[in-house]
Amino acid sequence: MIVPKVIRLYVKAITGVNRLLFMGVALLAFVIVPVMLYEVVARYVFNAPTVWGMELATLIFGPYFLLGGPYLLHLGGHVSLDLVHRALSPAWKRRSDLFNHLVIICFCAILLYYSLPLAMQSWAFRETSFSAWNPQIWPVKFSIPLAVSLLAAQSLAEFLCLLYREPSSRPDEDEVQA
Repeated sequence: MIVPKVIRLYVKAITGVNRLLFMGVALLAFVIVPVMLYEVVARYVFNAPTVWGMELATLIFGPYFLLGGPYLLHLGGHVSLDLVHRALSPAWKRRSDLFNHLVIICFCAILLYYSLPLAMQSWAFRETSFSAWNPQIWPVKFSIPLAVSLLAAQSLAEFLCLLYREPSSRPDEDEVQA
């Protein structure tokens, strides 16, 4: 089956954006690890814990975890029931994957519906953590609707790739890879 050009462009675009974001947030590990190392050394070696170390690591880890998810979906890196999936015929695997992507898109729509107003409210009030350090947390709250939107867009891209692929064929590199 021939994939329409507009769908190929959509798949390449959204997968490319998610890949770039994935590589960018992967660099956050180079911030989280030294912050945690500093906090542990300060706390247990010098008995002088920081007021910001643990909170900063937590605030960075949220977006790190969430924004890497959409590209991880493309890579097939999420937890799945491989034992069940392997037992299915190719046609049923395809049906199962199509259904799963629809469920993911619906889940994302629900989560976006509830998370976006909370993020906007957090921004309007310039919400802070109310800790001793007291950083603003609205940017972290905005990572939730952003990540959910990107996950839905990537799931739609994967759904379209499956939909336009012949049930018995393997994924074409140009269709799946961006």
